[in-house]
Amino acid sequence: MPVRPSILFVTDLAYQARGRRYCDEDVLLTSRLREAFDVALCHPLDAAALMDAFDAVVVRNSGPVLHYREEYDAFRAKAAARGTRVYNPLHGRGDMAGKQYLLDLTAEGYPVIPTVDRPEDLHVLPPAERYAVKPKDGADSIGLTFVPRDRLDGLPYGDILVQPGVDFRYEVSFYYVDDAFQYALHAPDTGRRWVLEPYGPTDADLAFARRFIDWNTLDHGIQRVDACRTQDGGLLLVELEDLNPYLSLDRVPDRTRDAFVTALTASLHRFLDAAPRI
Repeated sequence: MPVRPSILFVTDLAYQARGRRYCDEDVLLTSRLREAFDVALCHPLDAAALMDAFDAVVVRNSGPVLHYREEYDAFRAKAAARGTRVYNPLHGRGDMAGKQYLLDLTAEGYPVIPTVDRPEDLHVLPPAERYAVKPKDGADSIGLTFVPRDRLDGLPYGDILVQPGVDFRYEVSFYYVDDAFQYALHAPDTGRRWVLEPYGPTDADLAFARRFIDWNTLDHGIQRVDACRTQDGGLLLVELEDLNPYLSLDRVPDRTRDAFVTALTASLHRFLDAAPRI
């Protein structure tokens, strides 16, 4: 019998995320991936010690890396030094690399919530009743606060990002495997971010999301483009999640879930074929 590829599936099954069941999603995914691969699960703190025994490492719902930054950086360094296949590949330009991309996209004129990190750039932001202040290395809304305009001058610039509060109609997320769109979900209740419903995107919606997928230049991997629908009907990017995006697979029909797993399996096979160890 041919030898099946082996995957080290990195997840923190015990991580408590508001409105999400990380453990359920990853139990589902690994149960399906076992049809094509030999799969073992491990906690993110164990990945560096175990990864040499596997053909690839798949990083999934591993929780915000700010909780274990030193160990995560060591994992990345070891994987790069040994040529380890890591999925998603570690050269992503979105959340995988921090929030710098929000500043870059703002400067490049992309449809993103305007973002600055220096007091001298505050004039770039449109007037708002309140402003969102978040850590540059933040995740999962950790450290997010809202302040009025008169409190912006005394903030600890260098470690934070500032954005105007946006009066939006709803949030919508677009899910991709490699560069192929899979499905979209939206949160019709602005106060319940993770109570999601299937969403039928328009051609304009998909063109919006595609701009960020193309900008990120990841040949392989799972990406989620989060946006908000403004009162005038446009979309603005909220987040480009390319490290360990939660997929909300419990919110999609069975056929959509099956199609996603099929696409993920095919992507992993292509990844293993195209990325030999260095």
